[in-house]
Amino acid sequence: MTMPIDIGISDERRQQIGEGLSRLLADTYTVYLKTHNFHWNVTGPMFNTLHLMFETQYNELALAVDLIAERIRALGLPAPGSYAQFTKLTSIQEETGVPSAEEMIRQLVKDQEAVVRTARSIFPVVEKANDQPTADLLTQRMQIHEKTAWMLRSLLG
Repeated sequence: MTMPIDIGISDERRQQIGEGLSRLLADTYTVYLKTHNFHWNVTGPMFNTLHLMFETQYNELALAVDLIAERIRALGLPAPGSYAQFTKLTSIQEETGVPSAEEMIRQLVKDQEAVVRTARSIFPVVEKANDQPTADLLTQRMQIHEKTAWMLRSLLG
C-alpha cells in the first residue's frame, strides 16, 4: 500500500496538472526525436551550423524530458514513456521524410512554439492549485522554447 500524498494540492488538481504535464512531456519528447532526426539528416550549405545547433537543442530536450517526467512522478502520477502514449498525447506533427534544411528549421520553429502553447495551457490549473514548483518548471520551459524558436526563426532571415 502506498502512502497518500499530502503536499497541499488536492488529488483532483494533481491529476489535472499531471495530465497537462503528460502532454508537455509528449510534445517535448517528440520535438527531441525530430530534432535528433534532423541533426542526423541535415544537408546543404548550412550543414555545420545546423548540425551543431540541433545537437545542442536535442541535448537540452533530453534533460527536459527527465525534469518533466520527475515532476509528474512527484505529483504521484505515472509518467507516460512509450511512443504509443506520446503519439496520443502530443500536438507535434512527426516528420518521416527528410525535408530540406530550410523546411527543417520552419518545422522546428512551429514545434517549439507548439510546446510553448502546451506549457501555457497548463498554467490556469497550476495557479489555482498554488503549485509553484510546476509553475517554475513551466516558466523555464517556455523561456527556453521561445528563445529556441527565435534563434531558429532568425536563420530564415
